[in-house]
Amino acid sequence: MTTNRTTTPANRYWVLGGLLGGGAVGAFLGLGLSTTPVAVGVAEPGVVVQFAQPLVRTLLDLAATVVVGLSLLPKLLGFSRPTLTEPVMRVARPAAVVGAAVWVFTALLSIVVRAYETRPDVPVTMGSVVDYVQRVGAGQGLLFSAVCALIYLWIGVLAVRKGESVPAELRILVSMFGLLPLPVTGHASNWKYHDYSMISMELHVLGAAAWTGGLAALIALVAHRRGLLAEALPKFSKLATVSLAVVSVTGLFNGLLELALNPVITLPGSLFTTSYGLILVGKIVCAAVLAVLGANIRWRMLPNIAQHKTTAIVGWAAFELAVMGVAFGLAVVLSRAPVA
Repeated sequence: MTTNRTTTPANRYWVLGGLLGGGAVGAFLGLGLSTTPVAVGVAEPGVVVQFAQPLVRTLLDLAATVVVGLSLLPKLLGFSRPTLTEPVMRVARPAAVVGAAVWVFTALLSIVVRAYETRPDVPVTMGSVVDYVQRVGAGQGLLFSAVCALIYLWIGVLAVRKGESVPAELRILVSMFGLLPLPVTGHASNWKYHDYSMISMELHVLGAAAWTGGLAALIALVAHRRGLLAEALPKFSKLATVSLAVVSVTGLFNGLLELALNPVITLPGSLFTTSYGLILVGKIVCAAVLAVLGANIRWRMLPNIAQHKTTAIVGWAAFELAVMGVAFGLAVVLSRAPVA
C-alpha cells in the first residue's frame, strides 16, 4: 500500500499558514488599493491603527470560519464509523475551542480598536468603549458576535468532555449564528435596497465560511486518512459548489449595486477608478481562481481519491486556501472602502 505524501502536522501547517498568510496579503493589498480622504481639522487615528484594524478583523473572520468548518466536520465524516472518525474528532473538538477563544478575543479587540479609530482624540477607556458600542451599530454587531463565540466556547468545552453527545447541529447553529451580525460592521447603506443587501451579505458570509472552513478542516485533519477522505470529500464538493454559487452571486450583487448607486461615477468606469471598484475586481479575480482550483480538485482528483489513490490534494487545497485568505483580507478592506 502506498502512503500519503504528507503527514498530519504538515497538513495543519500548510492550512494555517496559507489562510493566515493569504489573509494578511489580502488586507495589505486592499489597503494599498484603498484611498481614504483626509478630513481637515479631524484627528487621524494613526498608521498603526489603520493597519491593525483590518488585520485584527481578518483574523476574527478567519477564526470564526475555522470554527464553522470544524463544526461541520462531523456531518462530513458521518456517524456510522465512530472507531475511524473519533480519532479525528478528538483533535477537531479542542481545535474548535481554541478557534472560538481567538474569535472572542479578536472581536473584543476589534471593538477597542474601532472605538479609538472613531475618536482618536479621546483616550481609550472602558467608558469610551462602552460609549462606542452604545452609539454605533458596528460595535453592537461585534459584541453580539463575541457573545455567540463565548457561548460556542462553553459548548465546545462540553463537546471536548462528552464527545458527540453534544450535537454537531448545535455547534453548527451557534457558530453560524455568530457570523450573522458581522455584515452590519461594514458599510451602513441607507438606500431602499438595504434589506435585500443585508440578506445577500449574510448569505455571502455564511457561504464563504462553510466553503473555506470546511476545506480547511478536511485538509488539516482528514487528508492523510484515505478512507475517510474518500467519503467526506464528495459531500464537501457538493457543499463547495453551492457555496461558490452563493458567494459569487451575492458578492457581485452587493458590489455592483454599491457602485451602481454612486451618484458621481457610473459603471463600468467606477470599477477601475474607485478604491471600492478596484478591491471588488480583486475579489472577482480571487473567485475566478478559486473556481478553477475547485474544479481541478472535483473533476481531476476526486475520482482518484474515491479509489484511495495518492494525489497532490494537500498542495492544491493549501493554495486554494491561501487564495481564500486573500479574498477574506480584501473583503475586510472592501467593507470600509470609500465607494466614491
